Amino acid sequence: EAGGGFNAPVGNDTPYITWGGNFTGGGGLRFSKRFTLLGEFQFMDDKLPGAFVAAGGGQLGNAHIISLTADPVIDLFPQWANSVYVTGGGGYYHKSTNFNVQECCDFYGYPVTVTANSIASNQAGVNLGLGFSHRLGGVNGDGQMKLFAEARYVYIHTPLITETNSLGTTELIPVTFGVQIGRAHV
Repeated sequence: EAGGGFNAPVGNDTPYITWGGNFTGGGGLRFSKRFTLLGEFQFMDDKLPGAFVAAGGGQLGNAHIISLTADPVIDLFPQWANSVYVTGGGGYYHKSTNFNVQECCDFYGYPVTVTANSIASNQAGVNLGLGFSHRLGGVNGDGQMKLFAEARYVYIHTPLITETNSLGTTELIPVTFGVQIGRAHV
């Protein structure tokens, strides 16, 4: 599968992170018409609010989250061309928060963005989601390619930038649109 979309912060991170984009790719095994186990890679890129960036010593800022997860998928209506599925799972999450400044200039006179401060952490995290899929092709919509749209809740136990005891969370809702190909039975 491959897809992309947007994500929104929820919970404790709302004052420290803004909306951003995401990319997801993965593959797995379909054990039955209803059950698939996916290994997924996801990259989320979020911006930081201006006041927060200035307090961190920068002019620009972003938060990047990279994850590798194992996610079971349960297709609720596997015989239909249009179906609903539930998914969830967990795995490894890496979060990097970067405060950047623009300096002048490179060899051609263009401004150069330099990282002034960066905070990174590696944590375990979980996700839970609901999706809609539409099977393409075939006489009765029985092709092996599907379009999908899904929303997930992602919870990562990461240190907040304002905490000295490393306790905190990162919570996001990524919404992803994409394509799934060749989901044959094992």
